[in-house]
Amino acid sequence: MRVNTLIMIILAGVFGVLAVVLANIWLANQRSAIAQSNGARGNTIVVAAMALKFGDTLTADKLREIAWPAGAIPAGSFKTTKEALAGNGARQALQAISTNEPILASKITGAGQRATLSAVLGEGMKAVSIRVNDVLGVAGFVFPGDRVDVLLTRTVRDKEGADKSFVDVLLQSMKVLAVDQVADESKDNPQVVKSVTLEASTKDAQKLTLAAGAGQLSLALRQTAANKGETTERVTLADLTGDTPEDVAKRQAELERQKAADAAAAEERKRANERIDGLAQAVERVGSQIDQLSKVKSTVAPAPQPQEVVKEVVKYVQPEPPARATIGVFRGVKLETYDVPRQR
Repeated sequence: MRVNTLIMIILAGVFGVLAVVLANIWLANQRSAIAQSNGARGNTIVVAAMALKFGDTLTADKLREIAWPAGAIPAGSFKTTKEALAGNGARQALQAISTNEPILASKITGAGQRATLSAVLGEGMKAVSIRVNDVLGVAGFVFPGDRVDVLLTRTVRDKEGADKSFVDVLLQSMKVLAVDQVADESKDNPQVVKSVTLEASTKDAQKLTLAAGAGQLSLALRQTAANKGETTERVTLADLTGDTPEDVAKRQAELERQKAADAAAAEERKRANERIDGLAQAVERVGSQIDQLSKVKSTVAPAPQPQEVVKEVVKYVQPEPPARATIGVFRGVKLETYDVPRQR
């Protein structure tokens, strides 16, 4: 037998043994994976069988159990429907829950509790409502679950007596709990509201309450993922026009003087109108008194007495003409007069 043939036989045997060993290792890994998978199927969690809204009551037909990997079970989940519905009283959804979404303890109320705003508040947090309108409330595009910044606009008077207006960012990334009396986060139709309820700490709640009486509050809608605060600064009228504070103060003082002059002119016109009205009323009173006196005189006037009629005869006598006459003669542009006897 040749040496080359012997070498080929030995190599074939070695490769065959190596293939068998690798195949056994692969099969062992597959059996281990299958065993782990079969073990995971024994873990279940409760999910929503249908879409749930804020305030919906949980019942057995709205829930179902599904298999879930043992190493990925979310905190606060329930293993069985019976466990999710356990307790005295029904449970309600605190927020919108989609179909097949796990039912977590933070998304539903306790047994016998109602889906109220207090159940949605975090630990140590308060609910504070502020008044808004169609502009201050971001045109109705703020919904429960959104994040907003609260802006405060104020006008204060400095030492020189000039009014200065400015805007500060009072609070950042405040969670919206409800708009008007709606706390359903699934609501997506814009609606102009009159109030917005925010989740705030005790100190922030004090700030909001104080700021509501110190100036005008408005909201700025934030991106959903932008929960971090940012550096802010005060914005004044000078930032809008580029004027210095002195220019703004002068312009404000001029506006105040013009306003005072307009008020004085309006007051003067008012007084003039009052005087005219008083004169008109006095004239009316005098006229009424004259009418009354005339009526009284007409009632007490004596009866007319017959009077003797005297006829006067007037005779015309022709006057005698004057003895002399004055004659004027122009000599060039000069007038000369002469007194001459009149001829009869």
